[in-house]
Amino acid sequence: MTGAFESNVHSISAHDEHIQRNPGIDFNPDLFGRIRINRSAVERRAATIGTRRTVKKDYQAAWLLKALTCIDLTTLAGDDTPGKVRRLCQKAKRPVRKDILEDLGVADLGITTAAVCVYHNLIETAVNELEGTGIPVAAVSTGFPAGQIPLPLKLAQVSESVTAGAAEIDIVISRAMVLTGNWQGLYDEVKAYRNACGEAHLKTILATGELATLSNVAKASWVCMMAGADFIKTSTGKESVNATLPYSLVMVRAIRDYLDLTGFKIGYKPAGGISKSKEAINYLILMKEELGKQWLTPSLFRFGASSLLGDIERQLEHHVTGSYSAQYRHPVS
Repeated sequence: MTGAFESNVHSISAHDEHIQRNPGIDFNPDLFGRIRINRSAVERRAATIGTRRTVKKDYQAAWLLKALTCIDLTTLAGDDTPGKVRRLCQKAKRPVRKDILEDLGVADLGITTAAVCVYHNLIETAVNELEGTGIPVAAVSTGFPAGQIPLPLKLAQVSESVTAGAAEIDIVISRAMVLTGNWQGLYDEVKAYRNACGEAHLKTILATGELATLSNVAKASWVCMMAGADFIKTSTGKESVNATLPYSLVMVRAIRDYLDLTGFKIGYKPAGGISKSKEAINYLILMKEELGKQWLTPSLFRFGASSLLGDIERQLEHHVTGSYSAQYRHPVS
């Protein structure tokens, strides 16, 4: 590998800096009530993310290795089984074939994915399979994906997932509160989830494709952060429109403004529909340009994905061999 690769890959296995958790702040609609997002301006800026800069050759390989360390390797299907989750956990522990890592010169870095994300009933299976690895288990909760169940049941789900061993909880917000402008209600709901999480980190899923406007996306981001969210996340992956660069731009700028106001760093997680290496690099570029290099770490950035890992491994194999292999050679689980 060249010096360019070595100089860009050295930080991949570095430990994240300690991120002080966001305690939240008092509800204050004056902080977000007047937000109006210019969709045309957002779309113009988003369109430049993948065109103003290119990442090639050794640099691309280094960026792809960074991307896979930020993946919440996910299975959220009706046919999930304990065996499938165990295989997924094995892939999380060894996301790239050993021969590829050896050819890249990074086999000794202990590269893994950031987390494994499953439904509640499979938390224990994942926790047992990942024991001793340091890879956390994330669980979707609060009536995922629609969130159309009573609040007491949502809170019970959160508490039971934490008890089962989940270190991260991905909740879904009540979209109706956003669409009707019930911001106080949304704040109270998310704050209750934060309290129920205890030491587990809270990721709030906005379901951006169902919030009607970019202004609503920005306002919902603010309310969730004010209520104590550790991460804000685009989508469940089940909506007709999931993560996009325009939605992401609006959300990461809300994160930047919240940091300026409070000094607390909030993580960001695009999820749903991100399956190609080029897309992953575009999101990394967005984070670096808008929030800085410090956000290129699993403590502050995650991909919610499954098939993305297979494509990254395929691209890394191409980097070392010069040939593209069939996708089926890179199974995720």
